[in-house]
Amino acid sequence: MQTPTQVTNIPGESPEIEKIELKYLSIQEYQQLRELMEEAYAVLPDSAWEREEIQRLIDCFPDGQIAILIDGQLAGCALSIIIDYSKFSDNHTYGEITGNYTFSTHTEEGNLLYGIDVFVAPEFRGLRLGRRMYDYRKELCEKLNLEGILFGGRLPQYHLYAEEMGPRGYIEKVKAREIHDPVLNFQFANDFYVKKVIKGYLEGDAHSMEYAALLMWNNVLYTAPTKELKTEKSVVRLGLVQWQMRPYRTLDVLIEQMEYFVQTVSNYRSDFALFPEFFNAPLMAEYNDLSEPDAIRKLAEFTEPIMRKFSEFSIQYNINIITGSMPSVENGALYNVGYLCKRDGTIEKFYKLHVTPDEAKVWGMTGGNLVRTFDTDCGKIGIVVCYDVEFPELPRIMAEDGMNILFVPFLTDTQNAYSRVRHCAQARAIENECYVAIAGSVGNLPKVHNMDIQYAQSMVFTPCDFAFPSNGVKAEATPNTEMILVADVDLDLLKELHEHGSVHNLRDRRTDVYRLELKGKASRE
Repeated sequence: MQTPTQVTNIPGESPEIEKIELKYLSIQEYQQLRELMEEAYAVLPDSAWEREEIQRLIDCFPDGQIAILIDGQLAGCALSIIIDYSKFSDNHTYGEITGNYTFSTHTEEGNLLYGIDVFVAPEFRGLRLGRRMYDYRKELCEKLNLEGILFGGRLPQYHLYAEEMGPRGYIEKVKAREIHDPVLNFQFANDFYVKKVIKGYLEGDAHSMEYAALLMWNNVLYTAPTKELKTEKSVVRLGLVQWQMRPYRTLDVLIEQMEYFVQTVSNYRSDFALFPEFFNAPLMAEYNDLSEPDAIRKLAEFTEPIMRKFSEFSIQYNINIITGSMPSVENGALYNVGYLCKRDGTIEKFYKLHVTPDEAKVWGMTGGNLVRTFDTDCGKIGIVVCYDVEFPELPRIMAEDGMNILFVPFLTDTQNAYSRVRHCAQARAIENECYVAIAGSVGNLPKVHNMDIQYAQSMVFTPCDFAFPSNGVKAEATPNTEMILVADVDLDLLKELHEHGSVHNLRDRRTDVYRLELKGKASRE
């Protein structure tokens, strides 16, 4: 966190400036502060705070009062208090919010940082000093776990346009860059948005016609207080199992290998273990004399006991397990299903929606209708199976529901088939501003029809922005080798990305032109 008293040397920025100092405001700077306020707010009556008022602010909330000095001279100042906004309405006045200028409204139990004042001396404007002070305010807000920053922004140029338009129209034109407003333009550049237009905000502000824009900045790292013994993790550790296809004579031998991987991933304190699609296919070797549709239905008989074992392991090893997917016969129809076995003992089910042409033709498999996200102790996740990730609509629906991590168990035979899954998965990470983890199987099954060869490289993908790897790849396994891949993903980086990323793939969608929706037969539960 950038704290006051930090000194910044600026070589080359201006030959007349040796250093800029950001510090806590001291009452010793009062006379300079008064002169600056009278100069900055010459158009306002009683523009400067009295000495005892500034002293009261410093006494009740010293961290909220900061100054910028240039070569020892006061160049700017930012004043703020903490308020309990439930005691106010969006139509408050400046007098009400400050307790009639007594700051009796300040409370350490409040939920918002309220900006009382910010200004920069005219001769130092253009040095981005205001941004430095606002960066400090944002970091203070995050440190104190406040919901955000709020204040009433003056409209100093509005009087020039008042006969042509109302204040809301004026603000829209400022946002569209058709009108320059020094206050609003600065706030928009610092990620503030207009919550409401307030009438009669600051008495005597003739240039603003006494209107103000109620401006808000949301702290995306805010965590609501709770009495429950529950903490949501910020950094989540993923364990991906790149499974080797080999003969397993019995179910017990397969389960022994399952437990080995779960235990190993758990030993690395992973929060999730992800298994591939149809990792249990070697058990079909026993039924190679049957037709392919009959053999896969025999394999479906193992799905229930495998799922139950995974659930036992999730509790025993304290890890959330995504079981990959397995065949399941329901009401005579054959589906590709998987399970999320949580470490609290609960089990939730997911279906592959898009079966491949080969799955439909050879096995007679049917796609499911369930589209949903899952709440976990590590936030909200989504799961799609293999071919599903090549259809961007599904992850987008999940992203709209708050998904942070998308898991993709897959099974591909050739490298070009794998490439479709891999590149589509990476695209989903970028367009949905989320993490995507894919895990597949490797090796050969010479005694299982329609499962001869496998190709995989398990990976974890990220969005492509400054906080993430430049190529969008967090971690990758060695291709076609049995192994586990362990990687940490930071959910707070996603929160920052959603608000302050270079681009906003989710926010900038033109929902006024197009939309995505589930049809009647689809289910979220």
